[in-house]
Amino acid sequence: MKAYVFPGQGAQFVGMGKDLYDNNEEARALFEKANDILGFRITDLMFAGTEDDLKQTKVTQPAIFLHSVILAKSLGEDFRPDMVAGHSLGEFSALVAAGALSFEEGLKLVSKRAHAMQKACEARPSTMAAVLALPDEKVEEICAGIDGIVAPANYNCPGQLVISGEVEAVDAACEQLKAAGAKRALRLKVGGAFHSPLMMPAQEELAEAIAEAKFNTPVCPVYQNVDGKPHTDPEEIKANLIKQLTAPVRWTQDVMAMTADGATEFVELGPGAVLQGLVKKINKEAVTSGMQ
Repeated sequence: MKAYVFPGQGAQFVGMGKDLYDNNEEARALFEKANDILGFRITDLMFAGTEDDLKQTKVTQPAIFLHSVILAKSLGEDFRPDMVAGHSLGEFSALVAAGALSFEEGLKLVSKRAHAMQKACEARPSTMAAVLALPDEKVEEICAGIDGIVAPANYNCPGQLVISGEVEAVDAACEQLKAAGAKRALRLKVGGAFHSPLMMPAQEELAEAIAEAKFNTPVCPVYQNVDGKPHTDPEEIKANLIKQLTAPVRWTQDVMAMTADGATEFVELGPGAVLQGLVKKINKEAVTSGMQ
């Protein structure tokens, strides 16, 4: 069985999507439609902007979403997923690719999400850190004992977890994690605490937009970040999508569940190859490939 997976923030690169735009008429039309919906030419920033342009959350998220979704649509009849999943932002790409959301609705929600997250990031100094080679339980235990807000944010693969929270709390946790034997506990170059309680203002803002959006039954199960389980019911999907901003991304659980349900091949659609690497670390037997 074949699973399609969609990357999240951090996978962007200058020039992303340009081949699609230049060589595929349908893709070009969708990119132009996106420019109209967003009210600025995101394609100019994707194809020829600077790395700093692409690092702005309000640009990064729609850019990665567009690249991923338009790749899926460019496959036409060849896009026949048995299951889909996306990492953080990538969950929106997965939902559109699987028909749970229209292209237009998906892009509007992603743009809303990006702006809301940017605002939440600017409101309070916050950050994230990567933790390597410690059991998840140990990381959870140390975070729980720190004064201030710090919590697991991304369960990427066994031995690789990202924590998220207030700057001082994250720094304090990193010191304790290293003392407990972490191979690395290193702050990431991000401007906010994604998937932590600090995203609550963004979650409240996004919840209204999600409630108003039209969700359909997807063509295949969507394995969601919040619980690592397959969903096809539109109301369940909406509820999980709202929780996603403040809850951790359970990517390890997503891939394990897809494997248990019969997935042997994982195809990453979108910029970069991060998810292919994570899938291999979770399931050594999996066949992985990607399109970008």
